[in-house]
Amino acid sequence: MGLLKNIRDALSARRIAGVELMTQTGNNYLMWNGSVYESDVVRSCIRPKVKAVGKLVGKHLRETIDAEGHRSIAVNPLNSIRFLLEEPNPLMTGQMLQEKMATQLCINSNAFALIIRDDMGSPTAIYPIAPRTVEAEYDARGCLLLKFTLPNNSIYTFAYDDVIHLRQDFNENDIFGTPVAPVLTPLLDVVTTTDQGIINAIKNSSIVRWLLKFSNAMRQEDLKTQAKNFADNFLETSSGTGVAAVDGKADAQQINPTDYVPNALIMDRTTKRIFDLFNTNAAIVSSLYGENEYNSYFDAEVEPVLIQLGGEYTRKLFTRRERVFGNKIVFEASSWDSASISTKLNLQAMVDRGAMTPNEWRATFNLAPVPGGDDPIRRLDTAAVDTGENTTEGGSTDED
Repeated sequence: MGLLKNIRDALSARRIAGVELMTQTGNNYLMWNGSVYESDVVRSCIRPKVKAVGKLVGKHLRETIDAEGHRSIAVNPLNSIRFLLEEPNPLMTGQMLQEKMATQLCINSNAFALIIRDDMGSPTAIYPIAPRTVEAEYDARGCLLLKFTLPNNSIYTFAYDDVIHLRQDFNENDIFGTPVAPVLTPLLDVVTTTDQGIINAIKNSSIVRWLLKFSNAMRQEDLKTQAKNFADNFLETSSGTGVAAVDGKADAQQINPTDYVPNALIMDRTTKRIFDLFNTNAAIVSSLYGENEYNSYFDAEVEPVLIQLGGEYTRKLFTRRERVFGNKIVFEASSWDSASISTKLNLQAMVDRGAMTPNEWRATFNLAPVPGGDDPIRRLDTAAVDTGENTTEGGSTDED
């Protein structure tokens, strides 16, 4: 009820702004009906990306430079923005919102979220939108609007400035990404047909095992009788011979159930084509990846979404004046999630040289921070060099 009320309030405000005087641009977008999500192959392909996007941590940064050129960065200076990133609406956390938008992005190449603002124009909530169709329109002032038709046929129109819009495969349309469904559907048809062939093979192997061909035309009743007699004779093993006999009127042929099973190589090739379409592989889908494999996948699939999320949140949550003063939203990901224990242990050298703090090192092991762990430390034998003289052990110089 709260979501619908907020949407109605936002819609009423936009009507006052003159939505009635709209001109059609022709940039209409029809969302896919979601049937591709019912495929186990598709869901397994997009799940690693969806989970990785959900693990991104959004932060509000404010970067300022004083008159002397010294730069300072404040992390989450506004509690309102911090809470908005952690809990965008009463129904979900930031992680769940990001996962929902990532799912829509993978399936439809477009993902939408509505920003609810107060009377002062400050953002107070963010709600994901999963529409059935979207239409791009312009009002009399030339402002871009998006007209959403929801699955229950409710229609709402919002200003594009109030909508976080993620897109991929951005090609022909000026506003929307190109859906993957037209390319994916033929491959899913092959997979579905293959699965049905396996099911039919199993059924046939348990029902039809022999085929009797009679040389003379026979009535349907006689055919059933002869088939039953053959089955009784063939299944009769009390004599211990295991042999069944037919006369010259019929030719008995055994049905090999393997003839109905599709070629495994064809199945593997089709599955690989679907993997390639989603830029993934069997190791990523099965969570059997190593460090290098996951880093390559992260760079190709997750990092572009990370950058796009930060850019969309920044330009939709902050005005240009606020951005001039250094306000921006960034989404961070831990680069050590897929690292092995040995790699994490080797980071000790970075801690010894002050490149990492102890708490940052502990975070790679998913350990809680400790008091004083945010202060960089440095071993004595790695102290900074402030003179041009070469020192030896004991503090003496080469000139002594």
